[in-house]
Amino acid sequence: MKIVIINSGSSSIKYQLMTMPEQKVLCSGMIDRIGLESSNFTYKTDHHTIEEVVAIANHKIGLEKIAQLLLDDKVGVITSKSEIVAVGHRVVHGGATFSKTVEVTEEVKKEIGVLSQLAPLHNPAHLEGIVVAEEIFPEAKQVVVFDSAFHQTIPEVAYKFAIPNEMLDEHKIRLYGFHGTSVKYVSERAIKYLDKSEKIICIHLGNGCSITAVKDGKSFDHSMGFSPSNGLIMGTRAGDIDQSVIFYLVKTLGYAMDEVSSLLLKKSGMLGLTGYSDLRDIEELAGKGNRECQLALDMNVYRIQKYIGAYTAAMNGLDAIVFTAGIGENSSYIRKSVCANMDFFGLDLDDAKNDLRSKDTREINTASSRTKILVIPTNEELEIANQVYELL
Repeated sequence: MKIVIINSGSSSIKYQLMTMPEQKVLCSGMIDRIGLESSNFTYKTDHHTIEEVVAIANHKIGLEKIAQLLLDDKVGVITSKSEIVAVGHRVVHGGATFSKTVEVTEEVKKEIGVLSQLAPLHNPAHLEGIVVAEEIFPEAKQVVVFDSAFHQTIPEVAYKFAIPNEMLDEHKIRLYGFHGTSVKYVSERAIKYLDKSEKIICIHLGNGCSITAVKDGKSFDHSMGFSPSNGLIMGTRAGDIDQSVIFYLVKTLGYAMDEVSSLLLKKSGMLGLTGYSDLRDIEELAGKGNRECQLALDMNVYRIQKYIGAYTAAMNGLDAIVFTAGIGENSSYIRKSVCANMDFFGLDLDDAKNDLRSKDTREINTASSRTKILVIPTNEELEIANQVYELL
């Protein structure tokens, strides 16, 4: 069974074509920096590798380019669209409606659209991906895997907000949690590696960032909430902020609500602090003495450390922390900075191990470290493929 996996982020698309249940990858690649003139595009098979820097204005253009190469006479891996049995999509917000993987219907698409108001950087791109995939692969089943599903195990004491009860009972306003597809994948591998499933903190760092407490293999608490906008400092999102700032922006400074939303979701975070949203640029400039970039990095690290402390207290202990996603897997600087001055939590980083790169699960702590420090490359695409195959 051939399944195309489409994993649309707020500014990226990761994709794979694989056969199931063999889990053989026929093609893989990604596009990042979508919306910029210097988008990075990669396409890889066993026999061909294409790497380009091109302008990809939006997700629709990116998906059409991927489909074109899949069917290309020279570098393609399928000869007919009918070979694709299913297309699996990652969708960030499933709200209270979706707690498991489902096949796409008109009602499902409509609800994903409604939930776009809670995940405006993500759900619209996911929905567009579904619509484009339906056009490109009309005979394939479209299936969605929801990021919020893994966090259904978070206890009420953690997911309920301290607002009137009817806000939850009637309007389903609560903490939902996100990046669940990634966290499920890496936490299961961490448990297998450690040979125990007690108290783990998974730190997912990309353009969007989150941190999850995983206790006994289940999501226990999570930094994002009703929407994927709070918690850690992100590429363009502010993360945690005093809600009275919103009232001040509207009532005193005269901002419209749409302007506030744009400010906090698209113009804040690392972009608002430095003028850059990509951490690679920010690290490079900080290394050259840019004070704003260095302060932004320090703020980012400080926020992560605060959450590690909070979740260690909530779980009454800590066996391991896991770094994952684009920044977590590739930025040795961020990993080193997060683990610095954290000896109270048993974190003792091995600098030599931290500087190495690998696609496998690896330990970057010293032999004497009480707490394991792991880097586990996430594979949301494989997790999605497994869930799609199980559903079908």
